[in-house]
Amino acid sequence: MYGRLAGRRLPFLYKAPEEGLKVSALCGGRNGLYLEGSICGIPCLMLVDTGANVTLVRRDLAQKLKGNFIYTTPNISLKTATGEKAEIHGKLDAAIECGCRKFQHRIYVADITDPCILCLDFLQKFNFTVDLEKNEIRTGGEEWPLFSASAEHSKLCSVLAKEKTIIPARSECLIQGVTEVSGKFRYAVTDFPSQVSQKGVLVAATLVDLKREAIPVRVLNLDNKPKTVDKGAVIATCEPVVDIVARPQEFSESLRLPLILENLEGLNEEQRTAVKELLQEFQNLFSASDSDVGRCNMTQHRINTGNHPPIKQYPRRLPLAKKEEAERLVKEMVDNGIIEESSGPWASPIVLVKKKDGSTRFCVDYRKLNEITIKDSYPLPRIDDTLDALNGSQWFSTLDLKSGYWQVEIQPEDKEKTAFTTGQGLWQFKVMPFGLCNATATFERLMETVLRGLTSEACLVYLDDIIIVGRTFQEHLNNIPDGIKTDPEKTKAVVDWPRPETVHDLRSFLGLCTYYRRFGRNFSAIARPLHKLTEARSNFNWTEECEKSFNSLKQALITSPVLTYPRTDKEFILDKDASNEGIGAVLSQKIGNEECVIAYFSKSLGKPERNYCVTRKELLAILKSIEHFHHYLYGRKFLLRTDHASLRWLLNFREPEGQIARWIQRLQKNDFEIQHRKGTSHGNADALSRRPCKESCKHCTNAEKKFGMETDISVKVLTTEDAWSSSEVQKAQLKDPAIRPILERKLNSEDRPSWQEIAPESPATKRYRALWDSLHLKDGVLYRKWESDDGSSCRWQLILPKSRIQEILRETHDSASGGHFGVMKTLSKTRERFYWDRRRADVEKWCRECHACGARKGPKTRTKGRLQRYNVGAPFERMALDILGPLPVTTKGNRYVLVLMDYFTKWPEA
Repeated sequence: MYGRLAGRRLPFLYKAPEEGLKVSALCGGRNGLYLEGSICGIPCLMLVDTGANVTLVRRDLAQKLKGNFIYTTPNISLKTATGEKAEIHGKLDAAIECGCRKFQHRIYVADITDPCILCLDFLQKFNFTVDLEKNEIRTGGEEWPLFSASAEHSKLCSVLAKEKTIIPARSECLIQGVTEVSGKFRYAVTDFPSQVSQKGVLVAATLVDLKREAIPVRVLNLDNKPKTVDKGAVIATCEPVVDIVARPQEFSESLRLPLILENLEGLNEEQRTAVKELLQEFQNLFSASDSDVGRCNMTQHRINTGNHPPIKQYPRRLPLAKKEEAERLVKEMVDNGIIEESSGPWASPIVLVKKKDGSTRFCVDYRKLNEITIKDSYPLPRIDDTLDALNGSQWFSTLDLKSGYWQVEIQPEDKEKTAFTTGQGLWQFKVMPFGLCNATATFERLMETVLRGLTSEACLVYLDDIIIVGRTFQEHLNNIPDGIKTDPEKTKAVVDWPRPETVHDLRSFLGLCTYYRRFGRNFSAIARPLHKLTEARSNFNWTEECEKSFNSLKQALITSPVLTYPRTDKEFILDKDASNEGIGAVLSQKIGNEECVIAYFSKSLGKPERNYCVTRKELLAILKSIEHFHHYLYGRKFLLRTDHASLRWLLNFREPEGQIARWIQRLQKNDFEIQHRKGTSHGNADALSRRPCKESCKHCTNAEKKFGMETDISVKVLTTEDAWSSSEVQKAQLKDPAIRPILERKLNSEDRPSWQEIAPESPATKRYRALWDSLHLKDGVLYRKWESDDGSSCRWQLILPKSRIQEILRETHDSASGGHFGVMKTLSKTRERFYWDRRRADVEKWCRECHACGARKGPKTRTKGRLQRYNVGAPFERMALDILGPLPVTTKGNRYVLVLMDYFTKWPEA
């Protein structure tokens, strides 16, 4: 479907081809010019309209002329702007009198506002001339005055609010109104009256029927604060409208609606009728041709380039064959009001791109302009979140805006920045063109403003695509298959894709496949041979393995399974597996008696990861798959199924080290139950072959020794509790000879001990005495109050007894939370809670002597001296020496050789 943001379509008058009549535009109202005369002796005011060519008379006036009224229905139909069909009730041959002249002419009877409308057929038949300067009409030497409508006819009608209404901030809503004037004709709702107009409020132009009990008025609040409309307040004005617009034959109802309904074969006759009525009611919103593009006045696109000087680029030379095409496209955009001539200092070149259907796409290269444009960071919605929001919906309506960007105007002062040249003049866009860096942000902001107030359960928007969802047909009148699956039209292109011959062609194919990776299992593993060919230092050598991967990718895409939407009331099931090449996972839910897939995840392993043992790979698969599906699994208990039994032991290992410890810590925030099942039952996560572990792998060895028969466990969120009571810590401090004198003095007195009293004690005690003012008691335990230099932060540090130092260092460095970090990070962690004498030296010694850290660190690279050139002028002026060895021990017990060489003569000695 094609839609548009704004714009009003005038009512349509359709004709059958055999009638031979063409109807143009007839406009009445307060600005019309009228001629005083009579029809068959009945006086009336006749509207003169040179824009239409079928003369009409009002039905009540025609009924007074029963002798002349022919009730046969002609093959002409009148269609209003709301899509409702208004019949022409007949025709008559009447005498139209102007002054003393009579003119015999055929006129048609319809429900119009004015008594009669004199159109082009009448004016041309009798050679009438309309003089707008003198406001008169003449023929055959006679002239008659033309005058505007009476004050009563042009009087505006006020629309009053039926109930008190609050319009939310930056939202649109419908307010029910009542009119002061009753009638049976439609009225066009205009803007707020000037005397009560509120800032930041817009009223949409709408055709309404005064025969209805209430008039719907669409009001938009552009402010950031709600606005209140009281009952009885004037919310809009309306005036009579008689607009009749001619449309070519191809837009008649009999030919137009089947084009829209051709894709609705899945509906029954009742549903198709409902869709037809809905489209008829709102048919003025749909584009009738490529040039029929609406305009929106709610926003204007801004190109903020700051103080940067204008950028002028010379036009690129076009082939002669493309010059004519470029001129044709420019003329077409000028005729459609898209571009206009420019006289500014800006200029960008154009690019003509060939489409798949053979037509040409007109593009402007705005890269230089985009580089100096200040970026708009308004976010685009994630497509994944949009698809997830379709949960439970079975009926969908999709609206695609007709040239959505071209419906947004550009700020007048920025139009010249969009200027382009083809070599034949300088043109600028009046609307927002494609290729501007902030165009998507402007358009998404506009769409969300227009649709604000509609919940995500009813309406979703992504740029110019609008999805209206519903659970029943009564809510929405369109139908698509349930679930998410790959578009068969796009997969057809994959099936016909030729074998890539270059890296560029291969990257194009992989780019298309990556779009569908959510719909295919184990995408990264299948595509790995092709990805290797795109690496920088790889030769493009198409092997049998590449051919197999290429065909497998195409087959996987066109046979991809249908995915379902996540259900918040069902438990999630995560199946994962790992192989030598990659890891994969399947997220599903059990709905009824079947497990329905929600999404797939796959990732290729890097070179270091491929060297992991099986257990590490399986744990990495758990970590990566849970983090990938974090937005589904966080805060919910879920079932994790694996075919690697040792993971039960690994996740409960009391003293993990290094990388394993950090991985386990990242998993603790999730609440899941692990279930082991055989590899034959684990096919949905691809039960891949595994590389045997080395005999020295302690993780797998320990797992084999300690793993029992149980397969189902629950992993809860773990917390570390401080088991040290105040009494136990105080006893440990009193047993420490360096802390005891300070603690006893604090317990018995607030006075600092004198130097004579502290002189016999150890150096550590003397250093604690120097900290007397910052030492305090809390529950009988000695603490140090530490403050930052600027006084912005304060921390209490426990004075740690010597007997507890190793335990703390083991926790801050060796434990799962310690992670075997270096000296500075370990020191920073201990400083947060503890203080003791010679703390830095102890931390450095602990990290230096840690066996786990030493085993993981390679030998330090020996530094090499910078090569230099020495100028020597005589033998033995300068000598070079080095020690060679160690060598096998000689009989004399020697194993090193001293080597000397003269710089001048190069004479060696050993």
